[in-house]
Amino acid sequence: MSKSDGQPDARLSGHVSGAAVGDAWRASGDGGSETGGPGAAPPKGRKRRRRRRGPVFARDGQAKASPVAETGSAVRRIVAVDEATTFVDGPFYAALDLGTNNCRLLVATPRDRGFRVVDAFSRIVRLGEGIGANGQIGEAAMVRAIEALKVCGAKLAERQVTRTRMIATEACRAAANGAEFVARVLEETGLALEIVSQETEARLAVAGCASLIDTTARGVILFDIGGGSSELVWIDLAPSPDGRRRRMADRIRAWMSLPVGVVNVSERHGGRHITAAQFEAMVDEVAAMVAGFPQGAALDAAVAAGGVHLLGTSGTVTTLAGIHLNLPRYDRRKVDGVWLSGGEVKSLIAELAAMDYAARVANPCIGRERADLVLAGCAILEAVRRRWPCERLRVADRGLREGLLVELMAQDGVWQTRSGRRTGEARNG
Repeated sequence: MSKSDGQPDARLSGHVSGAAVGDAWRASGDGGSETGGPGAAPPKGRKRRRRRRGPVFARDGQAKASPVAETGSAVRRIVAVDEATTFVDGPFYAALDLGTNNCRLLVATPRDRGFRVVDAFSRIVRLGEGIGANGQIGEAAMVRAIEALKVCGAKLAERQVTRTRMIATEACRAAANGAEFVARVLEETGLALEIVSQETEARLAVAGCASLIDTTARGVILFDIGGGSSELVWIDLAPSPDGRRRRMADRIRAWMSLPVGVVNVSERHGGRHITAAQFEAMVDEVAAMVAGFPQGAALDAAVAAGGVHLLGTSGTVTTLAGIHLNLPRYDRRKVDGVWLSGGEVKSLIAELAAMDYAARVANPCIGRERADLVLAGCAILEAVRRRWPCERLRVADRGLREGLLVELMAQDGVWQTRSGRRTGEARNG
């Protein structure tokens, strides 16, 4: 679950490596975009009519590598990148993700085949409230986000971070005044946010969750359910034609960004009191978009042949896992990496759909912050499952920030392969 009190996350001790990227910390589990209450009133003034956006997907189903912007960062924790790497001494790094609902920061230092997180911050800012209605980021939302970003800036200065990347996602992409807000952030906080594309967001999700992929599988469908958008990625695990090892981000065969997340879906269909008919309407809306997935027929055939599993990085799946484990209190160390069968996911969604709002608030793995959004997330997940009924789903309580750190460190070549080549150097294949 996300921390919303502006205090450091309770995830700062321990070491994370291999398939346990980030086990030493308690992540938000929602990519920073699935928490927060209902939207506030939109700002006064003339409303701007906006055309509803459709899905975005890669041309010819192929995702291209995105350049990594530079800035500064630092702190402590760990993530595994490649089993054939050893640690080379390097600088401190930080990753900041300003999402539709959350503002989140991780500061880390490289370690053997990964990194150690030394500081973390998460605060609910609800930057995307009202964007669906008027196409603008409201003044109140801007103020909340800037206040959280000032805390992040202070942490970066205190840690003397030297390398960082700070991104803004769907709220700033969708809002007509997104660029204006980014300029205001720079003026008031000194932080230079980068509004990233859907493609970059998809690749970062893959980089952040790569160590949870079952490498014996034939393929993986990674989904990241956010507040304002959701990313779907098909990772093809077929052997490389030249026999050379490839990073997971280089195995992306097709991807798609859906303009639906838990915030805008719940704003359209309701969040507190959801009937069975309303839930099915949410599923149908998302399913119509999923139908346009590039190379969809090929992926359908791959799933039907078996050996493809789902990998979910969002508050929706971490909530389901917490309920499945019957946790008295959400614990990311127990949730991250959990496997759920298709039958278990179906039963958990049915259990949640049968709960009233008060019961969802009372559940220790949901709480008031997510109680009005979780069913929208379940509807998005259900639309994906109905199209691709995989028998296994792995839960990831990690995502964009981890991907940012991995890409920054790889770019700098802080990990050195056993052959003496750094991970940041050019590769053939």
